[in-house]
Amino acid sequence: QVQVVESGGGRVQAGGSLTLSCAASGSKVSTYAIEWFRQASGKEREFVALVSWSGNKTTYADSVKGRFTVSRDNVKNTVALQMNSLNVEDTAVYYCRARRGSDLYWGQGTQVTVSS
Repeated sequence: QVQVVESGGGRVQAGGSLTLSCAASGSKVSTYAIEWFRQASGKEREFVALVSWSGNKTTYADSVKGRFTVSRDNVKNTVALQMNSLNVEDTAVYYCRARRGSDLYWGQGTQVTVSS
């Protein structure tokens, strides 16, 4: 069993930055890939970024590429999502997910609001 908890959400002006954190705990959590998703009001949840269990591989959605950076610390069992040049379209609830094969564990989400 793995638990993930997001933090760091808040309100920021367009053009600003925010860093989200995903704290993971549980059995062999360092062997899980960690993914970030987001869901804007009235829209489907969408993929944002992924970091492999080793931290050597990262993948980003086209909409955030060049603006967001995901990284992990397997000593602290945390994953950070650094978000720069935020725009109003980035407003959403951001979710962290731990994934290993078919094992999926979601967090409760953290709200990010970008104002113009």
